[in-house]
Amino acid sequence: MRIYPPRIGITLGDPAGIGPELALRLLNDSSWYTRVCPVIYGNADLLQRVAQTIRVPWPSALQVVPPDQIAGKAFVSDDLPVLLDFPFPEAATLTPGRIQAACGRMAATWIECAARDAMAKHVAGMVTGPINKQALHLAGVPYAGHTEMLAALTGAPRTAMFFWSPDLLVSLATIHLPMADVPKVLTQERLLDTIRLTADACSRFGRNQLPIGVLALNPHAGEHGLFGFEEANIILPAITAANAEGIPTVGPLVPDTAFVTERRAAHSAYVAMYHDQGLIPFKMLAFTEGVNITLGLPIIRTSPDHGTAFDIAWKGEADPASFFAAIHCATQLAR
Repeated sequence: MRIYPPRIGITLGDPAGIGPELALRLLNDSSWYTRVCPVIYGNADLLQRVAQTIRVPWPSALQVVPPDQIAGKAFVSDDLPVLLDFPFPEAATLTPGRIQAACGRMAATWIECAARDAMAKHVAGMVTGPINKQALHLAGVPYAGHTEMLAALTGAPRTAMFFWSPDLLVSLATIHLPMADVPKVLTQERLLDTIRLTADACSRFGRNQLPIGVLALNPHAGEHGLFGFEEANIILPAITAANAEGIPTVGPLVPDTAFVTERRAAHSAYVAMYHDQGLIPFKMLAFTEGVNITLGLPIIRTSPDHGTAFDIAWKGEADPASFFAAIHCATQLAR
């Protein structure tokens, strides 16, 4: 009996960003078809417009079907790519590289439907194209980003943003918050949950031989209370609890030296206290090969580690490396 590659749902992200171009790059590379069967959540008119603009051919193997056909598997072939063609009247008139409510609304619809289909096992996982949070807001979407939306859609009680690359793993204890709010929401239980999720991810990737390094929140790890008490009151107790559960964990690590080469070699992964604390070093070291994974979901979800890149949208300049890495990661997790 023939074994088909995993069917992975891929959302285009914000239509005015680079997501449609990235999808076209994938669909025009037939070498992927032995590794994954892409199911694109998008719109044919939009993709045709982008293809013409950046002068790439329309993928000849692409099967275009209505969005409600995923459950019925009304495809010509189970190993060729599929486009679920959602109605999108603004596809002909939207402006690339601009924040638009219609784009936020469409991006959210694709995410919702891909998550629903992943929960129903119609796809083995989902890879999400980059979205614009302001466009979501203009469309009335009540979530700050993918992580919050997918947690609500799947009913996941605890989630974490996790960034994978061949040589560096980083998770975040807090995500899309103003800096002033980070100390208010950082709790021992929240941090311990993130450490637990990170440890599970390290095991899945075979990277659990070394301890997890937990970063401090304050300069100099608080300097014994001179620069803050979060290290003593929240971070160290969470580290102690994690070790008591059998999760090798060290810290609080001084953030400004935690990512130097010698120290990276001593840790399986890092847990950062806030968004930029983890993502600045990660993107400095692994931007083109990094993958964003949402931990704690009952489904597989990955994405590239970059945004919509409005400045180069629809110009044929998008680098698909991180997008391709996200697809590869999703297929590996799905097997």
